[in-house]
Amino acid sequence: MNPRRQKRLLVISTIVLVIGAAIGLMLYALSQNIDLFYTPSEVIDGKQIGQVKEIPQVGQRLRIGGMVVPGSVKRDNDSLAVSFDLVDTGPLVTVSYQGLLPDLFREGQGIVATGVLTAENHIEAHEVLAKHDEEYMPPELAEKMKGIKHVKPEQAYSTSKVGG
Repeated sequence: MNPRRQKRLLVISTIVLVIGAAIGLMLYALSQNIDLFYTPSEVIDGKQIGQVKEIPQVGQRLRIGGMVVPGSVKRDNDSLAVSFDLVDTGPLVTVSYQGLLPDLFREGQGIVATGVLTAENHIEAHEVLAKHDEEYMPPELAEKMKGIKHVKPEQAYSTSKVGG
């Protein structure tokens, strides 16, 4: 083979090898930062992926979404620690969180928590997001259907300042 062609082949091979190694390292780094989404039932019973049922392992990072069970929220009086139970259609999963909860967080509300599975049915969360209702309804329709009267903010403010 011509020395000039040999040199080109060596340069092209080196470039392909370096790009392949860089892509491989990026994919490896990204795979460690993926948080798979589970429901409480999938955390306990496993998630069906193709023919395999995958159960999350203790120590695995994950995201869990479900409804906060009414009456399950327990707050620590001395700190910002809170724990609550999540449910979808099956078993309960307990979530512990240290910090301020979102304004929309309440019992019976849907939430998504990101954290680490510390036991079979317990998650230590480092982020809690409250989901809001996606069903927008115009004020007139809401008043007719649900009896909800919409009051504009300036009207609510002016009526509350009657004495002052």
